[in-house]
Amino acid sequence: MIKMKILTKSAHSNDARHKSTDYLPVVMWHGMGDSCCFPFSLGSIKKLIEQQLPGIQVISLKIGNSLIDDYESGFFIHPNKQVQEVCQFLQNNPQLAGGYNALGFSQGGQFLRAVAQRCPSPAMVNLISLGGQHQGVFGLPNCPSLSSKTCEYFRKLLNYAAYETWVQNFLVQATYWHDPLNEDAYRAGSSFLADINNEMNVNQSYSYNLNKLKRFVMVKFLNDTIVQPLESQWFGFYTPGSDKQVLPLSKTRIFMEHRLGLDTVHMDFLECEGNHLQFTTKWFIQHIIPYLAEN
Repeated sequence: MIKMKILTKSAHSNDARHKSTDYLPVVMWHGMGDSCCFPFSLGSIKKLIEQQLPGIQVISLKIGNSLIDDYESGFFIHPNKQVQEVCQFLQNNPQLAGGYNALGFSQGGQFLRAVAQRCPSPAMVNLISLGGQHQGVFGLPNCPSLSSKTCEYFRKLLNYAAYETWVQNFLVQATYWHDPLNEDAYRAGSSFLADINNEMNVNQSYSYNLNKLKRFVMVKFLNDTIVQPLESQWFGFYTPGSDKQVLPLSKTRIFMEHRLGLDTVHMDFLECEGNHLQFTTKWFIQHIIPYLAEN
């Protein structure tokens, strides 16, 4: 399982804590190999936010009816189905009627972006993506929480059959597998990422809703050994036809062709030393808490 590097001792004084209780609720979505409520991952993040912002409501999304269902959802429940379930949950929660901030971990980052684009009500105010793969991945060097044999099977499946319909329906990671050596196959076969990135057809509501965000914050982990390429965490990706040369967001087709209106979205780009989702309490307090403290 992905274990987030969280310091157990407080790295600040009590005087530095925010005092207001008039905070927007926070909605969190976990990543692959994790669950809503493991005490060593999102459970500790929830506790940290509540300590820093007394009175805040923190909702850690659970997909399905149990923690086992939720854990397995990161591998085997299609993102479109998950996003639809989350949209219904958010719309039926009266405590979110005034808006909320969203905090996505790894693939939870692009899943929450899909929520922002497809489900504008209730309003998402700030979207914070920690290690999200917004242009997808091309490579699965490490596979959290699964055996090496299973990981190797997934890698082979993605390399040779990612865009087969049955693979798209079977494996979550296939839905954001982005092959830069065969862009046409990716755009035609990706049943999730190609849609939310307006790769084939431009859904104007996606751009319109994304531009409603106050801020879209993307965190890149500089020593990441799971996400390939690293720049996908900042919405960059490989140059078409290459799996080595990387383009920044501003040079990508999505940006230059205004396919998502990203040129007018307020985006903040943050860096964090460490491997995938490996951050300290001090870093989180300094860089993420201020976005959640806005009201």
